[in-house]
Parts: sequence; C-alpha cells; structure tokens
Amino acid sequence: MALDKPYKDVPGTIIFDAEQSRKGYWLNQFCMSLMKAENRERFKADERAYLDEWKMTEEQKQAVLARDLNWCMRTGGNIYFLAKIGATDGKSFQQMAGSMTGMTEEEYRNMMIAGGRSIDGNRYVGENGSAQAHNQPQGAAGQQSSAAGQQSSAAGKKV
Repeated sequence: MALDKPYKDVPGTIIFDAEQSRKGYWLNQFCMSLMKAENRERFKADERAYLDEWKMTEEQKQAVLARDLNWCMRTGGNIYFLAKIGATDGKSFQQMAGSMTGMTEEEYRNMMIAGGRSIDGNRYVGENGSAQAHNQPQGAAGQQSSAAGQQSSAAGKKV
C-alpha cells in the first residue's frame, strides 16, 4: 500500500523520507567517504573512477559530476551528506545553497537576511511564488536563462 504523501505538494521542496533514503543510499555513502582526506584526494584525482567504485546509478554519478545539487537531491541525496561534495570543492554551504536557486552567493545571502522566500504563492504547487518550478532558476542565473529563452523564442518566430 502506497503511503499518502501530502508534503509532495510543497513547491521547491524535496522531503528526505524513507523512500528517498533508500534511493540515495549509495550516493550518500559516497558523500560520507569524502570525510577522509585520502578519499577526497582520490576523488579529485579522478572523479569518474572514484564514483565508479560506488553502487550508484549512472544518473547519480552524472548529477555529482555536474555538481547539480538539486539533481542529486532528486536522486536521493541528502543535503547534509551532499555538503561534503561542496566542502571538497572548497565551497561554503551558503555558496552551495545559492547555486541550488540559481542565485549568486550575494543574492542568496541578501534574500536570507531579508527573511528568505515569502510564503505567498509558495504553499502549494501551481501557485505563482518564487519557489515554483516555472519561476526557477532565480537570481542572475534566472535572468540569464530567461534572456536566453526570449532570444530563442524570438529566433524561432523569425523562421
């Protein structure tokens, strides 16, 4: 019997539940291995070879190689384990969180200092708040992708 998961309707949120835990077990074990200096060195020397030592899915490996933390989370990664990847790359948690929103570190910091995202429009999937999928990414990255989308739309209309 499938469990009712009403929390799946929270926009921009991946809840790390038992299902996610099972899905991401090897991904999270890989992340924990980065707590040892010798493993960080091996990973940095040949990322693909080190990842291939783990029973991760190919999608999980690609997400790690892309350093796409949202993708890692969709494949079962827990943000507190994934933080080990960022630390290995010399990134702060703030930089990592900013990258997940498409914001620069400064944009993300300023948003958090101002109180974070508004709950307005972000209570349920389908509203028009800043955390909704159709409003991602945000910040400078969002502006760049929006401009690129407008350019490709304009180019498509000329055909």
